[in-house]
Amino acid sequence: MPDTSAVPFAQFASAEIDTGETMLFTRWAGTGPPLLLLHGFPQTHLMWRDVAPLLASDFTVVCADLRGYGASGCPEPAPDHSTYAKRAMAKDLVGLMQKLGFEQFMVAGHDRGGRVAYRLALDHPAHATALALLDILPTKTVWDRIDERFALGYWPWTLLAQDAPFPERLLAAAPEAVIDQALGGWGSPASVFPEDVRKAYADALREPRHAHAICEEYRAAATLDRQHDQADEDSGRRIACPVLALWAAGGALDTWYADEGGPLALWRRWADDVRGGPVEGGHFFPEEAPGRTAGTLAHFFLNTQATPSA
Repeated sequence: MPDTSAVPFAQFASAEIDTGETMLFTRWAGTGPPLLLLHGFPQTHLMWRDVAPLLASDFTVVCADLRGYGASGCPEPAPDHSTYAKRAMAKDLVGLMQKLGFEQFMVAGHDRGGRVAYRLALDHPAHATALALLDILPTKTVWDRIDERFALGYWPWTLLAQDAPFPERLLAAAPEAVIDQALGGWGSPASVFPEDVRKAYADALREPRHAHAICEEYRAAATLDRQHDQADEDSGRRIACPVLALWAAGGALDTWYADEGGPLALWRRWADDVRGGPVEGGHFFPEEAPGRTAGTLAHFFLNTQATPSA
């Protein structure tokens, strides 16, 4: 099992929590309304190591490893990849928060965690009271607009979605190379990531069951997740709660979609109440600028408490 120790989480409780279909490694601390923080690839909950303690003065902060990632469980994959669809991962997290005593909660997700977060808000509107999405667009939106810039710059979308066992063998054989390329190639300085954190991220990729699970998650994004988005679009189902969209200034979201009005315009196709804007930093700006990230999230969530979803 990957190392789950981290000094910044010293005041956080931790447990392996059974959500019914799997076990999620979870940390939590603080007082106030519940706020769930979800990580992306190639990270684990450790990406919130400097943000979560700052938020814990205003919120009960919960950080979990997604199924298949970090120290969480790896359910047996299904032939249609449904085990690692965002729908299944969102269901996990509703169960997790209920086990902790929270029927309604706010959720913020970065990268892959953002995709789980917006699926949670769509599938479980009674539970999500506010939603923050960090450096993502809807999965269908991304696939519909993929070009050579995206294919070359964000290679995990296509590489990790290849048939097994090819991408699994690459992840498990050279996890440090994957970590170095991702953390150093998406706009954030490599110096942002301490060696112990990089090691924890690499160790999570090295373990074969986790490597397989992560690839299954990318396969689901290329298939079922797109289908679920399409079904919502066709039926007119929208995100009911307030949405904060943040993205890296000068990065892909800031520049590639300008002719369509940028991320705010694209997210407003999915929700009525969308606010936000670019923030200084690369794709990993929560790790690059934790103080600014925590302050922006706190301002949004503290000012949306009076408007829970229906």
